[in-house]
Amino acid sequence: MSGWLLLSLAAIFVAIVALLAALASAWTGPLPPELVPASALPPLWRPAWPLVRRLAPTAGKRMSAVQRERLRDALSRAGLDRAVAPEQLLAAQVVAGAAAGGFVLLAAWLGGVHVGWLAAPAAVLGAMLPRIALRDRAARRRHAILRQLPHDLDLITLAVEAGLNLGAALGQAAQHGPPGPLRDEWQRVLRDVRAGQPRHEALHALAARLALPAVSSVVAALLAAERQGASLAPILRAQAEQRRTERFLRAERLAMEAPVKMLFPLVVCIFPGTFAILLFPVVHQLLREGVL
Repeated sequence: MSGWLLLSLAAIFVAIVALLAALASAWTGPLPPELVPASALPPLWRPAWPLVRRLAPTAGKRMSAVQRERLRDALSRAGLDRAVAPEQLLAAQVVAGAAAGGFVLLAAWLGGVHVGWLAAPAAVLGAMLPRIALRDRAARRRHAILRQLPHDLDLITLAVEAGLNLGAALGQAAQHGPPGPLRDEWQRVLRDVRAGQPRHEALHALAARLALPAVSSVVAALLAAERQGASLAPILRAQAEQRRTERFLRAERLAMEAPVKMLFPLVVCIFPGTFAILLFPVVHQLLREGVL
């Protein structure tokens, strides 16, 4: 038996013992309160959510303040900061890693194949999956917000030109805007204002949550106009036009990047098959004539 195999088996044994100890400690402690119903979570998180909730307090004890703040920012960008706590995200990574490693060990044992050493890299990959899914969700959400922002700014502009103040205009966007993450963010801003938070703080919190330069620019322009007593309609119209121009430029950039992204699949997958089909009759004829 090689040294790498012994080392992998020892690491797997230590990880299993640590996981069992964490589970025993978590099951004896009180269950933390649920932030939102499980139906509001991503579908793949729901089956393991009871176990994640149990492990979250134990995982939270081993988190630093910097790590907690970093995870909270990632959850905010994905729109899950009110559904998932940072320690719950860390617990989800532990559960996913343990499940991936256990699945590889079980498959190796049932199949009679000595590939148990693959459990360690499988566990590392499984632990990365929740963060990868969170990053993908944040990217899709950011794309949807940037697409929806010009339309909502036009709606707010029309409401302001009709005589409504900024709060009522945001209410129109939250009520009549197309469904999506930006509409949810407008509704959250209005809920924060109704709860007693000043409107400028709620808008600053919106810009901090989304971490998008376009949204930060809109918030800064709105707050500057309110402080100076300027008319909001021209500023909102200019912001909507600028956001629309930026969306067009992003579409142009993506269209220009498409040929470069298609180059690798063409060279690896399509060109070899095409050359094989074109050259097969020629090579076959040369073989028949004895040239090759």
